[in-house]
Amino acid sequence: MTATTTPYAGLTAPSTARRLLTAPTTGPLAALLIACVFFSLSTDQFLTGGNFSLIVQQVMVVGTLAIGQTLIILTAGIDLSCGAVMAFGSIMMARMAAEGSLPPLLAIGLGLLVCAGFGLLNGVLTEKVPLPPFIVTLGMLNVAFALTHIYSEEQTVTELPGPLTALGGTFPLGHTDITYGSLVTIALFLLFAYALSGTGWGRHVYALGNSVEAARLNGVRTSRLTIGVYTVAGLLYGVAALLLVSRTGVGDPQAGQTDNLDSITAVVIGGTSLFGGRGSVLGTFIGVLIVGVFRNGLQLMGVASIYQTLITGVLVILAVTVDQISRKRAR
Repeated sequence: MTATTTPYAGLTAPSTARRLLTAPTTGPLAALLIACVFFSLSTDQFLTGGNFSLIVQQVMVVGTLAIGQTLIILTAGIDLSCGAVMAFGSIMMARMAAEGSLPPLLAIGLGLLVCAGFGLLNGVLTEKVPLPPFIVTLGMLNVAFALTHIYSEEQTVTELPGPLTALGGTFPLGHTDITYGSLVTIALFLLFAYALSGTGWGRHVYALGNSVEAARLNGVRTSRLTIGVYTVAGLLYGVAALLLVSRTGVGDPQAGQTDNLDSITAVVIGGTSLFGGRGSVLGTFIGVLIVGVFRNGLQLMGVASIYQTLITGVLVILAVTVDQISRKRAR
């Protein structure tokens, strides 16, 4: 009795390996592992549970912003206002709760709604006027920045009630303290990773980023979807505002001034294309960790912060270059 073979026998493994090697997250993941090995060899403090917990705490705010930024960039848009919107939401929550204008939970809820409202307005102006996302969100950045300083009267809000700082609390896991806010951020990454990869809504987001006209011809309500994406992103900025307040313990009108750029950096380094339709929330999570690991590792090595900024800039340029090369090869 002889064994039978098919013309395609043995092709599964190479095909799987090729898909893994060409996946957008493969490069960022390799960069993250190399960085971890390098800093582990460079400083004894890096490879500890406490330090890894600290890295996650340091990136949880920008990471949550970056989820919303990923959704928008996947639609071939961009949001320059996310950091300023987050700052305004954090000041609103902090001041209303601290002054007793509203119960803390209502203050948090109103802050989330206001941030979602900024996202809704960004989406409406982008779709219904229509205006370029860059211009809309650049203008909204200035609006939110001004409102933050007007409403706060340039004062930092202190003595916050417990519900606003609850997510900054920790619980022990082995010999490491983990913050509740870190768990919230990780849960959001998992939620939106599933939403993009396992739901019709996620498939429509990718279709919108690849071609608006093709998505429309296939029955996607592109205008409604775009407005919805910006609104969901705004709601995520509100969650980031709560995480910011819970981590710092104050409402700071100066907070978040560069977080919009940091969120874009994480998204791009994570392999999401600035031209839309290509990328993932998982890649963004890796990108956020890359930024956090580099800054933490260089700080442990005693490298000045200006060089940390320099290296981050180089990483962004390299990531965009790789994206451009891969796009040309795909044509």
